[in-house]
Amino acid sequence: MTIPDTIVPDTLVPDTLVKDIAVAVPGATAVFRRYKIDFCCKGGVPLSEAATARGVDLALVLGDLAALNGDETEAPDATEALIPYIVERYHEVHRAEFPEAIRMARRVEAVHRDSPDCPHGLGDLLAIMAHELDEHQAIEEQMLFPAMLGSHYDLTHPVARMMSDHEDLGEQLEALARLTTDFVPPHGACTTWRALYAACQKLDTDLRVHMHLENNILFPRFADLPPVTA
Repeated sequence: MTIPDTIVPDTLVPDTLVKDIAVAVPGATAVFRRYKIDFCCKGGVPLSEAATARGVDLALVLGDLAALNGDETEAPDATEALIPYIVERYHEVHRAEFPEAIRMARRVEAVHRDSPDCPHGLGDLLAIMAHELDEHQAIEEQMLFPAMLGSHYDLTHPVARMMSDHEDLGEQLEALARLTTDFVPPHGACTTWRALYAACQKLDTDLRVHMHLENNILFPRFADLPPVTA
């Protein structure tokens, strides 16, 4: 069957090939590993067949994949709704997705270390990004966001620090694009390699929208700063 570049998780059918789901649905590789479904070396079989072979309930696998649904709801405008939206849609999603991307990067670098196309250093870059982002988000959730929800005083200085972190993250995203050749895997790349680049592209997209919502919409409400394009 013909597989589009992007598969909507809640429209998956049992005869979709495992390897195609792994590439087109960011986060699917973690689901497959949880059910011990081989998406790399034996991924050329329908999902239904793979589930049967592993003795797992197909409905459970489909349900977990559907939970990865990337359909976007419009970000709310009110501050008291926008902040929880940012935390749930971006902070929590980043925390869930970075570990799997790092794991795949380490594997690709180990297995394909002699390939001229190997993205050497990608795992380290992702690990640094994840660590710094975790610290950044913790400050927002524990200090900045509560202040925004509970006060109306000027927060220019703490907001400026967060925006400086965003500038650093923007440079890391540029490095991410360079290491992955703009998220295009080499010809003949294995399923894990292709899934890795798809995951990196989703991280890039999500992080840029995340920074946009904060830099250009949320932060200017509490600081005397001009909007910035992430």
